[in-house]
Amino acid sequence: MDEVEVVVAHSERTTLRVGDVFLKVDADQSRLDVEVAAMGLAPIPTPEVLWRKPPALAIAAVPGTALGVLGEPSPASPAAWAAAGAAIRELHDAPLPPWTSRSVEEIRVDLDRECEWLITNDVLPADLIRYNREIAEIALRPWTPVFTHGDLQITHVFVDGDKVTGVIDWSEASRGDAMFDLAILTLGHEEHLADVIAGYGDGADRDVIRAWWSLRSLTASRWLTEHGFDPNTPGCEFDVLRTAFEAARG
Repeated sequence: MDEVEVVVAHSERTTLRVGDVFLKVDADQSRLDVEVAAMGLAPIPTPEVLWRKPPALAIAAVPGTALGVLGEPSPASPAAWAAAGAAIRELHDAPLPPWTSRSVEEIRVDLDRECEWLITNDVLPADLIRYNREIAEIALRPWTPVFTHGDLQITHVFVDGDKVTGVIDWSEASRGDAMFDLAILTLGHEEHLADVIAGYGDGADRDVIRAWWSLRSLTASRWLTEHGFDPNTPGCEFDVLRTAFEAARG
């Protein structure tokens, strides 16, 4: 019998793997509702849904290997990263899902709250946080909504050679900003941004992508810390914030 592998485990959700089957147990059934619906609508490769019985969802493993891991060099080729960019463009060109996402103002309120927490708890230098908060504001402009994955980490994009074979974890899919998906994919991997844009085509805005890097890193840090992850791992969120700050200082 295959061993049970704990892929993710925290108070909100747990994902187990047994052979080629992933079992996701989520405290919030609306996330699984979104995941199943989004995978049914997405025009790019997604996992096969094997069965659904709340609070659990069983899906099949997708072939290939992930583009990489945050904080480590990616083993994937530039062509594979470009293929990921092309797949994202196909998703963004698809019809919008029927559900909406957070407004710009809601995101701004969340951003200000998390920056205040980071400063109050002396997590990072206040001038570093304030600088990245200013950069993050660039992302908070009006945008034309597209079908976004919403959590397009490199561990969620699988490739075989130079072909995208599957994109997983769709629970955050919504109508959102196209540049957000591009930013999450390249967070901590700026060296592959040009490859992704080459595959994505027209419309990519590097300044907005960089702004989303800062915004995501500022807003995710407390959640990561409280759920057993370390944003201070080399190459991860705190390094993204430091890199932006140090580049500005010359």
